[in-house]
Amino acid sequence: MSIRHPIVAVTGSSGAGTTTVMKSFQHIFRREKLNAQVVEGDAFHRYDRTAMRVAMKEAEDSRRQFSHFGPEANLLEELEALFRDYAQTGRGRVRKYLHDEIEAAQHGQDPGTFTRWFGIEDETDLLFYEGLHGGFAGHGIDVAQHADLLVGVVPIINLEWIQKLHRDKNLRGYSQEAVMDTILRRMPDYAHYICPQFSRTHVNFQRVPTVDTSNPFAARDIPTADESFVVIRFTHPKGIDFPYLLTMLRDSFMSRPNVIVVPGGKMGIAMQLIFTPMILQMIDRKRRAV
Repeated sequence: MSIRHPIVAVTGSSGAGTTTVMKSFQHIFRREKLNAQVVEGDAFHRYDRTAMRVAMKEAEDSRRQFSHFGPEANLLEELEALFRDYAQTGRGRVRKYLHDEIEAAQHGQDPGTFTRWFGIEDETDLLFYEGLHGGFAGHGIDVAQHADLLVGVVPIINLEWIQKLHRDKNLRGYSQEAVMDTILRRMPDYAHYICPQFSRTHVNFQRVPTVDTSNPFAARDIPTADESFVVIRFTHPKGIDFPYLLTMLRDSFMSRPNVIVVPGGKMGIAMQLIFTPMILQMIDRKRRAV
């Protein structure tokens, strides 16, 4: 953790809602005129798209557990080094993963590849990470210890499966059987390396649908935000103005002394109300230290 060079990390699997979190933080950074170094977790995968297919086939042939959720498929030592170096100096080495044709064309490369490593620009106000392993700790690596604000974003597991099934079937053309195989293959790594991160976070956002998701493999539609609640848990609730949040977020309520439940459609505004003062406190401490 660092006063001079704060780090905000959002951890959660693909489709969990981390994109909503990123947009909420981007609104905060733009409104408060903050220069944030954004780091995507995909940039710290060990393999590009083609090499990952080969590695997965080799793991399958040898009956070895392997997935993007586990440490073997990621550069977690390099990720911790980035967090550590940034916390100490405000600098570090990053790269980008080129997801699609548009991103690839901007760099003159193929989609599914990485750019070269490059140094973080000087004079950033903070580092913002969004990906799978912002709260990782294990195998002699502790990424989580360097985050000044660690946020978990996770839907209940059946909802996560529904989202993956619909995305991979409709957007990527996979069969339901292939998606189910992927879910089952990832489960050991999800249980061992993703779930424990949500016990290290400062704030968790868990989306809970209010419709029947008991058989995710038969669900025809993804539950909408208006068909959901978001359970927000604070590890350290001291200093959180719950009466203010309850007033500003209509139809919200407290379920425990450190938990507020808000309508799913208000997740974005809840994030801005909660995180804006936290970010401003970080920046105030940074400027006082400088």
